[in-house]
Amino acid sequence: MIDAGLVLEGGGLRGVFTSGVLRRFVDEGLWFANIYGVSMGACSGANYVARQPERNRIVNISFVNDSRYLSWMRLLRGGDLFGMEFIFRTIPHFIVPFDYAVFRDSPITFFVGMTDCLTGEAVHVEKKEFANTVEGVDTVFQATASLPLIAKPIQYQGRMVMDGGIADAVPIRKSMAEGDAKRVIVLTQARGYRKKTNGFQLPWRIWYPDYPGLVRILTRRNHVYNETMDLIEEMEVRDEAFVIRPATTLGIGRICRTPKKLYDLYDIGYFEAQKRMEALREYLSP
Repeated sequence: MIDAGLVLEGGGLRGVFTSGVLRRFVDEGLWFANIYGVSMGACSGANYVARQPERNRIVNISFVNDSRYLSWMRLLRGGDLFGMEFIFRTIPHFIVPFDYAVFRDSPITFFVGMTDCLTGEAVHVEKKEFANTVEGVDTVFQATASLPLIAKPIQYQGRMVMDGGIADAVPIRKSMAEGDAKRVIVLTQARGYRKKTNGFQLPWRIWYPDYPGLVRILTRRNHVYNETMDLIEEMEVRDEAFVIRPATTLGIGRICRTPKKLYDLYDIGYFEAQKRMEALREYLSP
């Protein structure tokens, strides 16, 4: 077990890049003691912790043209774009089983990030807080992946929560707060990417009138994200973090229904991790 923090960005289906990276980590026998993930990053990290890295490729690519997984018609009818019940219950229980017991019993410390809809604050819950029940695991991962506009808030322990990437897209500060001396960060955007100004303030207020904190953080999400990217790039220069990012995302956004492109981005992640492996091991050495 490597005494270091592994920080995983989200990014919707662009997160298959991270899936490829984690597959290579498993092949190399790299197991991190502490993991911090949000949204798709958290879901990919869960399969790594459960020692089922191939689930990432299977679940996140094989079903993209299945209407139970993704349906614009369902969204137009007032439901979620992604079939959350199908993704977070039917698939892990019956189709591509998730090993809840291995996940629960793993010695890895695993924080999952969510956004509190009332306050707009990031909420990080550790595996031991929710992994004792199957329902707890299902709910937390559904919550961290519930994107605004295309999914609904989820109730968890008295809070209404949504996608963890809204308030804390790359939880490097959580890793720092936990005292990780070494940090490996997997990003899903190319070097230099910054979010543009969000011009959707009025729609956010109309869409979420009961969640002022969520509206507030959505309207300034680009500033929060860009400040985090600035911090990460500064840390990288000072050798305070090791960053793995795609040279290209192949134009893939949060949503993609072209399996070939997703397989290609997965492979980009796998071979980028392979290419950087010697440097990574040197960085992680005592």
